[in-house]
Amino acid sequence: MKTFAELHFPGRLVAVEGLDGSGKSTQIYLLKRWLEAEGVKVYFSEWNSSELVKSATSKGKKRELLTPTTFSLIHATDFADRYERHLLPLLRTGYIVLCDRYVFTAFARDVVRGCPSEWVRGLYNFAALPDLTLFFKADLEVSLHRILEGRPKLKFFEAGMDLRLSSDPYESFRIFQGRILAQYMAMSDEFRFVVLDANQDAEKQQTFVRKLVAEKIDLKKFRRRSPLPLPPPMPPSDKAVMERDDEPAA
Repeated sequence: MKTFAELHFPGRLVAVEGLDGSGKSTQIYLLKRWLEAEGVKVYFSEWNSSELVKSATSKGKKRELLTPTTFSLIHATDFADRYERHLLPLLRTGYIVLCDRYVFTAFARDVVRGCPSEWVRGLYNFAALPDLTLFFKADLEVSLHRILEGRPKLKFFEAGMDLRLSSDPYESFRIFQGRILAQYMAMSDEFRFVVLDANQDAEKQQTFVRKLVAEKIDLKKFRRRSPLPLPPPMPPSDKAVMERDDEPAA
């Protein structure tokens, strides 16, 4: 698998990965706002957000009907739809594309749920690799605390309750997410993850993220001819996003 730069695409793709509650969604949100303020052509895409399959996924999850194989295939369909209809066209026209989760989420989660690694990777063999992948590594207790700061309880699939690891959702979360973390770390060298300490203060992390992106990508090449106006002061709703990681669909 080659990166988009190696395939000579005009655009560049930056992906963030991490456990639920790691703070990665906050970081990519802040990165997007900064790039917009810099006048850069930027597009954001998140896991499990394709209009084509989102409603089917939601119904299946609510009724707890999804087997590991079905779960994997639905997410692959979601990714393929966004990849073909959104990511590729924008990368061909010189955008910086930011992805909150990429194929590595499937490589980790689906394998933990029991799908063969070779089979899962085969589902995504059409996809090029990101030009930069940031992995936000947070302690399990830190991730759990951040999630519960935003809402009163864990979600069924987020806690891995479908795997019957424990009747206690908090213990199930620790086992499930711990196994996912092990999968991520096992492939970090293979896919050249930049591993960040996600236990740190969000502002310190964002300073490093911006510096890293600016070093890896020549932002001047991606600026709009007419820069967008600076964003207004952050409203309370945006501040809330910074205080917790928006938990993506499992």
